Amino acid sequence: MTVHIIKMPDIGEGIAEVELVAWHVKPGDMVAEDQVLADVMTDKASVEIPSSVTGRVLALGGEVGQMMAVGSELIRIDMTGEGHAPAAPVTPAAAPAPATPTAAAPPPAATAPPRRSEPARPAAQQRPIASPAVRARAWELGIDLKDVAASGTAGRIMQADLEAHVASGAPRIAPMAPSAPPSAPSPPRAASAPGATHTVKIVGLRRKIAQKMQESKRRIPHYTYVEEIDVSELEALRARLNEKWGSQRGHLTLLALLVRAIVLAVHDFPQVNARFDDEAGVLTQHGAVHLGIATQTEGGLMVPVLRDAQAHDLWANAAEVLRLADAARSGKAVRDELSGSTITLTSLGRLGGIMSTPVINYPEVAIVGVNRIALRPMIRDGAVVPRQMMNLSSSFDHRVVDGAIAAAFVQSLRGYLEQPALLFVE
Repeated sequence: MTVHIIKMPDIGEGIAEVELVAWHVKPGDMVAEDQVLADVMTDKASVEIPSSVTGRVLALGGEVGQMMAVGSELIRIDMTGEGHAPAAPVTPAAAPAPATPTAAAPPPAATAPPRRSEPARPAAQQRPIASPAVRARAWELGIDLKDVAASGTAGRIMQADLEAHVASGAPRIAPMAPSAPPSAPSPPRAASAPGATHTVKIVGLRRKIAQKMQESKRRIPHYTYVEEIDVSELEALRARLNEKWGSQRGHLTLLALLVRAIVLAVHDFPQVNARFDDEAGVLTQHGAVHLGIATQTEGGLMVPVLRDAQAHDLWANAAEVLRLADAARSGKAVRDELSGSTITLTSLGRLGGIMSTPVINYPEVAIVGVNRIALRPMIRDGAVVPRQMMNLSSSFDHRVVDGAIAAAFVQSLRGYLEQPALLFVE
């Protein structure tokens, strides 16, 4: 027996440890060179760890959810393919295997979804090479990755390959309900009988979100200010702009107009377009507006960053917001697109409710929350008239943003949104 040890590779950027979020193999499995063995997660990205050899898996070096140090033993593989139990290594450990970074994507579940019964396949054909995001999308579409023609390097299946497979009219299998896709831990389900319970291990992106939310609430004394906005004129303007320019420049959403309002408002209130290093006691106010756009994905909340929002027009920002949201949801967003925001905008769309208490994206000091638009009776010039109303629920770091400053900032936003012609005047 020739035992090969693969260690946790150095992923770079000074990362000393990563979280093990999924195994794609188990002891006894045959693996091929370049086959994905496991997924790990850094602060921002999910990373696939491939095998550097062909052989049979002897032992796994960690459990899902475990933090593993760079250089620690990840897996043992019998290169002769005859081993059936763990054994001490008889050859020196190989150099760390190269890591294949993927976009910041929802991490796969701790266990793979059940598969259809099928004949045994040679090791090289046992598991197609694809990122967690691609596997999640294939699961959602009911596509067996073994049937998809790969166009990526070393036979890697790309998102475009899935689209081409669907466009070809190839037969698909129905996703196995009610299991969740492998991109995230299955959500808690209702107990099937009195007293029954269902446990979910919080790992990967879900755990990162939990840690960041806890850190934000622990460190920051939140102050939330809610104001109602009459967006009747804004919505009328948006409809006219889309009617005139939509076919040429693209569709404008309310979000693009909100971005413009924030850009103008922070010019007069730089205190809210800032990041606070509370350990060093330093508040850094930014001239550029790098706006975080809170985005719900299958794996959880992500915040891609609209950079230099002040430098672009409505349509350019609208297109970039759409691109960033698609990148985050499909797992294609890169690290630089997920960090460096100076203020964040969050919206639940039609689920926005009457008000909310958004959590600040630490170490920022402000977040603007958008609630749903509703037609309400309002008094205008002594008469009751129907108006389209929307609440803004915004939170601020009360250590560095006084209540009066926070209120004045929101009132500035209100002025721009209720008199939308001001959005086009510098």
